[in-house]
Amino acid sequence: METEKNLIYEEKPPLNPQPLSPYVAWAGKRNRDAIYNVLKEKLPKTNAHVLEIGSGSGMHIIYFAPHFEHLHFHPSDFDESVFKNINSLKQEKGVNNVEEPINLDLLSPETWPKPEEQLFEVIIAINILHVASFQVAEGMMQCAGKLLKPGGFLYLYGPFKVNGEYSSPSNQEFDKTLKSFGVTQWSLKDVADLAKAAQNHGLTFQEKIEMPSHNFSVLFAKLC
Repeated sequence: METEKNLIYEEKPPLNPQPLSPYVAWAGKRNRDAIYNVLKEKLPKTNAHVLEIGSGSGMHIIYFAPHFEHLHFHPSDFDESVFKNINSLKQEKGVNNVEEPINLDLLSPETWPKPEEQLFEVIIAINILHVASFQVAEGMMQCAGKLLKPGGFLYLYGPFKVNGEYSSPSNQEFDKTLKSFGVTQWSLKDVADLAKAAQNHGLTFQEKIEMPSHNFSVLFAKLC
């Protein structure tokens, strides 16, 4: 891990949201310790199950899991082609508390775990929603509403707008760059809009935490 940390400040590659791209690897190495510092305060201190939505290469879940040996981490993605990379990282790092990745498409509820078979104390999604439609965000809230145990929470990390405003000029420029790709609804989502969508599925906005590089950690709780 120390060797990987030395790569955090390498030159920033061109924006490319594909899960195995150099840009995503660069961004993941840059943000993972800041995210870990939040998760170590928020994740359960006893045996629990954590679902990651949109695991991509698996770099985050494989990095976090050894720090929380009492937790069971479940990677997932709609793109099954990344599963080989997740399993390779798991083997390379000798991680024992990461389960087999599962196919989960937020727009296809039939792919979601069945609540009667598996519920989760925590669901996390890192750097997903700005490269997705708002329909995907609504699917995430619906999925979390069905799969979280009462008292559990959904954790989101990424760049977001707050009450219609950008948190920095750099985020405004990033939003402009996302839209230049010509993909419908690639853009920074507003925390207020996410809170409304969450409420429709039994989740309550709980907390917004400022993170490095003008990003945020955003938590939504399932109270009952």
